[in-house]
Amino acid sequence: MLFCIAAFTASAQKQSYLEMLANQPKWVDSVFKKLSRREKIAQMFFVRAHTNLGQKYTDSVGLVIKKEQLGGVIFFQGGPVRQAIATNAYQKVSRVPLIVANDGEWGLGMRLDSTISFPYQMTLGAIQNKDLIYKMGQEVAKDFKRMGMQMNLAPDADINNNAKNPVINYRSFGENKYNVASKTAAYMKGMQDGGLLTTLKHFPGHGDTDVDSHYDLPQLTFSAARLDSLEMYPFKELIRQGASGIMIAHMNIPALDNTPNLPSTLSKPIVTGILKEKLGFKGLIISDAMDMKGVIKYFKDGQADLMGIIAGNDILELSENSDRAIHLVRRSVRQGKIEMKTIDESVRKILTAKYWAGLNKRDTILTQGIVAGVNRNSSNALVQELANASVTLLKGKDYIKNLIPIRRTAIISVGVPSVTKFQKEISKGFYNSVYYVLDKDASAIQISNIAREIGAFDQVIVGIHDSRARPGNNIPLNAGVKNFIKELAGKNAVFALFANPYNLAGLPGLENSKGLVIGYQKEDYMQISAAAVINNRLVPTGKLPVSILPNFKFGDGL
Repeated sequence: MLFCIAAFTASAQKQSYLEMLANQPKWVDSVFKKLSRREKIAQMFFVRAHTNLGQKYTDSVGLVIKKEQLGGVIFFQGGPVRQAIATNAYQKVSRVPLIVANDGEWGLGMRLDSTISFPYQMTLGAIQNKDLIYKMGQEVAKDFKRMGMQMNLAPDADINNNAKNPVINYRSFGENKYNVASKTAAYMKGMQDGGLLTTLKHFPGHGDTDVDSHYDLPQLTFSAARLDSLEMYPFKELIRQGASGIMIAHMNIPALDNTPNLPSTLSKPIVTGILKEKLGFKGLIISDAMDMKGVIKYFKDGQADLMGIIAGNDILELSENSDRAIHLVRRSVRQGKIEMKTIDESVRKILTAKYWAGLNKRDTILTQGIVAGVNRNSSNALVQELANASVTLLKGKDYIKNLIPIRRTAIISVGVPSVTKFQKEISKGFYNSVYYVLDKDASAIQISNIAREIGAFDQVIVGIHDSRARPGNNIPLNAGVKNFIKELAGKNAVFALFANPYNLAGLPGLENSKGLVIGYQKEDYMQISAAAVINNRLVPTGKLPVSILPNFKFGDGL
């Protein structure tokens, strides 16, 4: 009998959010019935919070939450202890527990100091073993839950089929719709199986834009057929696989709604007509940030918030003024512009999400040991495992295999001011080696000095490093440094690129090198993996997740 009870309990715990929506628990009813009309509308708004802007700012957010009784809070930059303390304070003044969310595409480290950053999705797109990505999702869920958070505004399901995309780019799993859908599913399921609400973004697909919707309104001019077969493909697949939430992008898409300057977030034909009705999505629909220029450029003074709810969003995040927005929605209900039934449906979805995430039981986050709690050895080991599985060899399999450890070897790091982890790791396999460092703005004299000295070496191994915080395009190397790389590529040099792979297009000559390893980003763990390949201690299995024409294409990797 005890075994049967345990089995039944385990089965109940495995119930998905969508399954629970179809049979809502009594707690949802009991809370819902106690809410006034204003309080119901307030559940649809999530406010911004930071813990790196001082106590006065943190307290001001708490006053907004207490006064307006909002549905959730989204934390941005800060630290784990400060955020835990703020979360406890915010939950204390909320009559209905808040959903606490974070924009953690690569884990807590995307926003919080003293926490772990997992590899970017572009890096993960090169991995062939989806189980590793699923494990990453589970580790991220553990981190979020330790921090008292219930929702991750991730993963990114956009297909980055525009190399010049300034806003998605390395945040995407790549350019191939099947690869993107498969990897996004693994990450999503890992988080959801770990008890975390997820949010696929940015529907119907932000991958083929050259405008950043934080600063302006992008326009997609593709046909409805193209959008359905390509951009929407991952979303359609993952709806079938049980996605709990989807975020709507701020994009003007004439083929789906020809209203001038209307962002998709505010479009009823897109949010309700396509996502809810045509694709049958039952989960939470969340707007992209409502303070972005892409949505408020043409719809000011709270109109965007009102239109977002009319369009069919369940949650509006980061309204410029939630109090004003709630007032506008209440007035629209009285005027018959919005049915209260529509708002009630959204509120029930939000309350069910709260129950599913365990918010029906009040809890206090223990701040003691929280930094150690989100810096587990298992997570760090997985980061290295992910790096090892992603590193991609594009050229020189046999050449690298035949490098001789005792020969005089120059190990050069380009784009950085000092000796790198890559150099130190490489030297473990090449005993007769010398380090050289060439900064991104190196002078002609510095370049010629190194060029002259390395002429005496038998073997040359070069790391090219992006020094920026985020691995965008246009790696910042001056013309002289780029020319030096091109000259070395024409000789017997092996290269490792620690940057977004799109940067291959801006480094002509690398296609002629004797060996070329792609490390995708600048972090030490990628440098360790690439060095292990060149030292013949790691067999590379990564495949290029994007094409860099004319020399390299999706799926390349020896």
